[in-house]
Amino acid sequence: MTAADVGSAYRVRQWASFVQEIEHGGGPRPAQPLVKAAVGVVIANPFAGQWVEDLSPLTIPSASLGTELGRRAVALLQGQPVEGYGKGGMVGTAGEQEHAVACITTVFGDAFRAAVGGGAAWISSASKVVGAGASIDIPLAFKDELYVRSHYDAVTLTIPDAPRPDEIVICVAVSSRGRIHERVGGISREEALQRLGQ
Repeated sequence: MTAADVGSAYRVRQWASFVQEIEHGGGPRPAQPLVKAAVGVVIANPFAGQWVEDLSPLTIPSASLGTELGRRAVALLQGQPVEGYGKGGMVGTAGEQEHAVACITTVFGDAFRAAVGGGAAWISSASKVVGAGASIDIPLAFKDELYVRSHYDAVTLTIPDAPRPDEIVICVAVSSRGRIHERVGGISREEALQRLGQ
């Protein structure tokens, strides 16, 4: 699937991306920096200003969103594999939160997971109704085990002119490793992978 597939199912106004490369957080410089990235797509909300019981027209084609957002997010990690991931959505004020949720169900999540190289864990998410220019903190967790504390994080995405009242922003975030100076214990990445037989 490609951006063209997204465009055949949704009316796209723009794509936006953000990358953050963290060398240190005040402590020792690690061997590998933390790269976090987010990608969002701004689409028209076909249900803005009206109550509609059946939201499946947003859900059914959402694999195309998951695939393309995942592809773009992976490209932003500069060749490093994805270790953390998350998803989210913002709905303009003429819509409702459920309109974003309808776009990021399992249909979307499975496609996104495949696009970033797989993952055994549930994908953390956030959604809300906002005015244009609002920010969303997209939660991150380790892609293969939700309880790996080192990878609990977030990426903030802001698109200055979106969502307009009749739009939806669907977004994803990825990270290349855990927090740069993580040291509060819990299950390690290595222990989680051992449990999974990887």
